[in-house]
Amino acid sequence: MKLRRMPVRAALAGAAIAALAGATLAPQQAQAAPGDGGGGGLVAGVVDTLDRVTGAHAGRVRIGQARLESARATLDDRVAIPGTAWVTDPRADRVVVTADPTVTGAKLAKLKEAVAGLGEAVTVRRTTTRLTRFIADGDAVWGPNARCSLGFTVKRAGKPDGFLTAGHCGNAVTTWSATQGGPAIAKTEASTFPGADHAVAGYTAAVDHPGVVNLYDGTSQPITGAGAATVDEAVRRSGSTTGVRSGRVTGLNATVNYPEGQVRGLIKTNVCAQPGDSGGPLFDGPKALGLLSGGSGNCTLGGETYYQPVQAALAAYGATLG
Repeated sequence: MKLRRMPVRAALAGAAIAALAGATLAPQQAQAAPGDGGGGGLVAGVVDTLDRVTGAHAGRVRIGQARLESARATLDDRVAIPGTAWVTDPRADRVVVTADPTVTGAKLAKLKEAVAGLGEAVTVRRTTTRLTRFIADGDAVWGPNARCSLGFTVKRAGKPDGFLTAGHCGNAVTTWSATQGGPAIAKTEASTFPGADHAVAGYTAAVDHPGVVNLYDGTSQPITGAGAATVDEAVRRSGSTTGVRSGRVTGLNATVNYPEGQVRGLIKTNVCAQPGDSGGPLFDGPKALGLLSGGSGNCTLGGETYYQPVQAALAAYGATLG
């Protein structure tokens, strides 16, 4: 059986999930807001006001990496509030915390208390839309109640070839099909979410699964290896809803708080995505970088996205790219 590529869908390299709609973290359009509509005083700064040459705000003393890492670790341990995310931004020389409109009342008070204790090391901004996972119905790779974009094809010693996708996809789907309601082609063998966000499925049927990413223009990008992302690296993302989109890495080791729990160690980018793109691949030419976990905004107005580093997923399953 040959796995058919779908137009406007990520080949065996992209994936999103349908039935999880309310549970996905997608920091929807991350824009600075003047306040929280009643809690005022939370916004401490906006990254867009940075001096892009010096990488610092005029008149502000640099914090230093050690203090920033300490502040981020404190947030990781004490502030698992759904609707929030944070990452150390080297250009801002601050830990940038994003809080969506659901962070109000007791949740907002808890966030304010934590941030107040960290001083100038932390900058908080509000988003205008909710943090949620990118999921939607569609005809990419299907489970009984959901669909996902496949991340990257993998090989494993002594096991069938398979593919990586997001852990929240693997949690929701045990058996995968190439079409909605079609015959099974793969089975989820292991999945981790929250904590991390990766899963592996092994093929149970003969399928054509080249190690390439569909570029939606009649061509594909061969993937020859995995690597670590770097800040300001030019990257592309492929997904089953919006095809290929490009941008840059804006942060590393980001933490995102989903309703199901916290996920750490993510790559943050300014690449847009929409429901249906979850689980799809982040790449730089032939180098695999990550799997789409969540994000904010959309591909009309723009947004931000977070990715599970692919190297961690490969190590977790003893896999190599295939």
